[in-house]
Amino acid sequence: MRAVRLHSYHKQPVVEEVPEPRAVNPFDVVVRIGGAGVCRTDLHIIEEQWASRSGVTLPYTIGHENAGWVEEVGSGVSNVAVGDTVILHPTPTCGLCHACRAGDDMHCVNSTFPGINADGGMAEYLLTSARACIKLDPAVQPSDVAALADAGITAYHAVRKAVPLLYPGTVCVVNGAGGLGHIGIQSLAALTATTIVVVDRNAEALDLAAKLGADHTVSADGKHVEAVLDLTGGNGAEVVLDFVAEQGAQQDAFAMTRRNGSHFVIGYGSDLDIPTIDIISTERNVIGNLVGTYNDLVELMVLAQKGKVTLHTRKYPLDAALDALADLDAGRVRGRAVLTP
Repeated sequence: MRAVRLHSYHKQPVVEEVPEPRAVNPFDVVVRIGGAGVCRTDLHIIEEQWASRSGVTLPYTIGHENAGWVEEVGSGVSNVAVGDTVILHPTPTCGLCHACRAGDDMHCVNSTFPGINADGGMAEYLLTSARACIKLDPAVQPSDVAALADAGITAYHAVRKAVPLLYPGTVCVVNGAGGLGHIGIQSLAALTATTIVVVDRNAEALDLAAKLGADHTVSADGKHVEAVLDLTGGNGAEVVLDFVAEQGAQQDAFAMTRRNGSHFVIGYGSDLDIPTIDIISTERNVIGNLVGTYNDLVELMVLAQKGKVTLHTRKYPLDAALDALADLDAGRVRGRAVLTP
């Protein structure tokens, strides 16, 4: 089969032939990929930012946002069958550890993360597990929803955590309206009555944000912190969802929170430098977010299949994976790039 393989850090991956995976263990599932999302994390992987954390051995296949059709199942699989349309939770988990039993999938002590520390889904087939499979309506096209498996669930997970803080009359700032941010906007609109303020430097992204439910849009032109403070009577927002968190955006996000506000860090790439006195004197919170749980993805797919959350995609054939990565890196993708093997 064809797969997008990374052979060396700081060099572009290549599309090459590799053996097809097989279902060997009882709960193995082989999925024929119908859509594989292209994520900024893939760029960070190429740049070696994940090497020390993942421990992966090169070469390997990247791609951690995957959906498709079940091709083969192990002897113990009962929740899906060959031919079913599925979206895949990004981390196959053990189901036995404390985190799994608490529904906190992302902290399973025995999980793998295809596309991060194991072969991923930028390929014709992917080996995963029954615990990662969410069965979809057969009418759903995997390429239309694949990126919800990471970009979508990550945005939804952060919003879900913020919901108790976003009672009517509050303000939530969405910092960055790209692949994750545009899902965050829709999730906020579906789950809360908060006032949604979207900050982005791209005019097209702001136009899309307004169509998706933003109450106010602010251009990140160097005066955006002041603009947000003006919109909030000088106080700042109860919640800032920072989908950028690099190149200074992470400092701006914290500056846009009010006293006792919460800065949710979702994007990454730069350090967050905050004097501790600024944290204790205002009781502001900084909250990390790592993808989301299986149940988060189930809930998100309900919203998606009801039309309340729509993924805006630009599709590329698998052989054009390098074009998709280059377009993402250059900021030419509105919404999410998706490979279609």
